Amino acid sequence: MRIGRVPVIVCCILLLAAGPATAPLPAAGQEAPPLTLTLPAAPGQPDPELGRISQRLVRLAESLRPALVQVRARGRAPAAPPDGGEAPDGRGPRRGLGSGFIVSSEGHVLTNHHVVRGAQSVEVRLHDGKRLAARVLGSDARTDLAVLKIDGVSDLPVMRLGDSEALQVGELVMALGNPFGLEQSVTLGIVSRKPVQSGAAGPGFQFIQTDAEVNPGNSGGPLVNMAGEVVGVNSAATSRGSIGFAIPSRVVQAVAPVLAARGKMTWGWLGVTISDLEEEPTAAAPGAPLEGGALVREVRPDEPAARGGVKPGDVVVEVDGKPVREPRDLQQIVAGLPPGRTVPVAVRRDGRRETLTVQIGEAPDPTP
Repeated sequence: MRIGRVPVIVCCILLLAAGPATAPLPAAGQEAPPLTLTLPAAPGQPDPELGRISQRLVRLAESLRPALVQVRARGRAPAAPPDGGEAPDGRGPRRGLGSGFIVSSEGHVLTNHHVVRGAQSVEVRLHDGKRLAARVLGSDARTDLAVLKIDGVSDLPVMRLGDSEALQVGELVMALGNPFGLEQSVTLGIVSRKPVQSGAAGPGFQFIQTDAEVNPGNSGGPLVNMAGEVVGVNSAATSRGSIGFAIPSRVVQAVAPVLAARGKMTWGWLGVTISDLEEEPTAAAPGAPLEGGALVREVRPDEPAARGGVKPGDVVVEVDGKPVREPRDLQQIVAGLPPGRTVPVAVRRDGRRETLTVQIGEAPDPTP
């Protein structure tokens, strides 16, 4: 009967339909044909200018890395920065891990204050892997700088400082360090902005902003220009590490010798809370154009400003003969004055200019 053939025909059709959907397996004992893979060739010759730049970066990194060190601090203070760590139960000794760079052949090393803050012992790992003990000669929380000394060494490779004021936005810079404990790492970026205010150190101190990758462990490492000069010390980064801040070399040149010789910095102090004048335009005289200055919002009792007659609502326009156009100017001028010095302070009060005499005090240590 013809009806009996239908299942067989249907089965054949199904097998034929399934055939193309599955690759045929080789018969037993038969080897599969070798796979031939053709890779496309690079189109033309590489740009010779890019090649020269690349080789320049390679040589620059090779010349700098011997003076780069890893810094390990133990026995930290209770409040540890992001670079620090502790035992999982919170009871073990804290450890700080950061970077630094050698600035003298006799073993002087620059790093961040927050890397070695509260440390009972510090160890430095050199480029060749050698681990050496180091002493903290001096440290300053406001600028986040510290100077270490490795004893009993000589002829160490060094990095030289450049001029951070000569940097231009868009200029190539290289950040060196030991992010996450990965030694001798190098990242490349540009100067994004200068100067910029950051909360990484005390008020009034400005930083170089860069997009060169800066991560935990990079702190204290150098930011270098294409001449191989240190133009900044990496100090902080945003939570994702995409924006970094470096202490300008101009600040380093002023602070590091004092830390090495005296162990600490002393900063001038007024004892006032200030804000931008634009936040309170009524502080200007009625009908007068809005001029620069720093608006005094609060005067702390029994502090230098209070003893000198400064009052809330005053607008500070000049200190020690230097003009104050914005709060940052006042912070920087006062910080640079030696405690105990008496200086004229010009203020605008009730539409009139008055000159007061204030004896500068010493700023309290911001470290908890």
